[in-house]
Amino acid sequence: MSIEPVTAPFGERLRAAMTARGPLCIGIDPHPSLLASWELPDDAAGLERFARTCVEALAGQVAVLKPQSAFFERHGSAGVAVLERAMSDARSAGCLVLLDAKRGDIGSTMTAYAQAYLDPSSPLRADAVTLSPYLGFGSLRPALDMAARYGAGVFVLTLTSNPEGASVQHARDADGRSVAASIVDGVATENADANDLGSVGMVVGATVGSAVGQLGLDLDASRAPLLAPGIGAQGAGPADLQRVFGSARRNVLASSSRGVLAAGPTVAALREAAARTADEVAAALA
Repeated sequence: MSIEPVTAPFGERLRAAMTARGPLCIGIDPHPSLLASWELPDDAAGLERFARTCVEALAGQVAVLKPQSAFFERHGSAGVAVLERAMSDARSAGCLVLLDAKRGDIGSTMTAYAQAYLDPSSPLRADAVTLSPYLGFGSLRPALDMAARYGAGVFVLTLTSNPEGASVQHARDADGRSVAASIVDGVATENADANDLGSVGMVVGATVGSAVGQLGLDLDASRAPLLAPGIGAQGAGPADLQRVFGSARRNVLASSSRGVLAAGPTVAALREAAARTADEVAAALA
């Protein structure tokens, strides 16, 4: 793969996008039920129409678009081709693209994932990618290094809102330190040289309630962008952002998918729903 010069760090680009367009990320999640509600077929053609409409409506309106890779992959190579075009079109429109792939592996396999999503020469290149650290934070090193090399970002699953996550993330070692806290420590180390917002982010669900405080997580000191899924369809409201993130809320990138996408299929309706959600989120995070 070819080598390109490092661009501005992802954290700097994300801060600029959040300042200009608001702290909102919208997922592109072509779930079968959404395709049906948009009266689109559950095939590659329907997927293409869905993705193109989302990009047309939202790429110029929000800070980040977040395609969910699985919903494209389930259509095979044709679906992956749609994903490639959607990401390229969104980035060409000036929108940051976060690929929600949640990859996690070791050694050469982790390197291959990093090459697929973070190398500028890859057709699946994104500005950032979600990663799972549950083979050990150190297993992410190939992706962390490649992200730094190319000015890309990663978002590490830290405190997720699914009920099963607590059995791992809340677990404590012999010294009483939680797994989630160890991930926060690793992220903080990666972002130590950042002047403002680092390029290694964390995924912390907007629906986790008081868990941040109970586990003693210092999200603010990590200098991490904080991707907060759960707004809208998963039940979290903008007020939950204040309760969960407290003084770290300046670094929060709130994420909504079905809550906005359900307003489709017209471009105008999607833009209206996104603008309304962005206003609510900005007010909650002020």
